[in-house]
Formats: sequence, C-alpha cells, structure tokens
Amino acid sequence: MSASKQTHDHEVIRKWVEERKGVPSKIKGTGDNEEEGVLRIHFPEFSDSDNFEEMDWDIFFKEFDDNKLDFLYQEKKENGETSTFHKFVERE
Repeated sequence: MSASKQTHDHEVIRKWVEERKGVPSKIKGTGDNEEEGVLRIHFPEFSDSDNFEEMDWDIFFKEFDDNKLDFLYQEKKENGETSTFHKFVERE
C-alpha cells in the first residue's frame, strides 16, 4: 500500500472526495436529534446507496469537527491507480 496522508483541512478533504466522485454521507439509521450519525464518504460508482444518506458539506464538516476527527487517505495505490482508501480517525 502506498503512503497515507492525514488531515482535517476541509478543502483538502472536499477536493479529494470530489475528484473521486464521492459524496459526504451518513449511514442510514444512525444518529439522533443531537448527532447526525456515522459519517462516511460514499462512492456511488462503486457501491449501492441503500445504506447511505447524502448530506450537505457544511453539516458533514460540523459533525466532523465536533467529533475532532481527522481524515486518513491515500492518493494512489501501489500500482499507480487512483485510490479511494480513506477512514476517519481521532484527531491527534
């Protein structure tokens, strides 16, 4: 696996996601009146959207910041293809 990067910069995250045709989402059925739910980046080209609910970037980033998350991601796979590998981690 090629090197991963980590950030909480909203513009870097948004650019990475949009370049891969991803959308900010949450898992349906998670969250309540106080929380939006479990955050995810969904790639509609690669998976079914039945379990995901798309959300606005502003709401996504508010929840992201409120939970003090970082975005761990990879630009390219070892073979040079564009990677969609990412995960949310606790901010250091």
